[in-house]
Amino acid sequence: MTPETLPGGGESLWSAVDVAAYLKASRSWVYQKAEAGLLPCLHVGGLLRFEPALVRAWARGELSGASIVPLHRGSR
Repeated sequence: MTPETLPGGGESLWSAVDVAAYLKASRSWVYQKAEAGLLPCLHVGGLLRFEPALVRAWARGELSGASIVPLHRGSR
């Protein structure tokens, strides 16, 4: 997992594989917790993506309630 930066200076979103590597957990565990609303994530189309800062805060126990949030990029 190599951190990438977005044009605005922020980190790019993580995949379930990235989160699993960071948490030293299985990818299926990440999907299970995310879909149960226990691990903060975003829906990007049919994919789950994760904000690195939120995952780190969650791992430190700083987030009590997580949610799945649809990512809307505006109308086409």
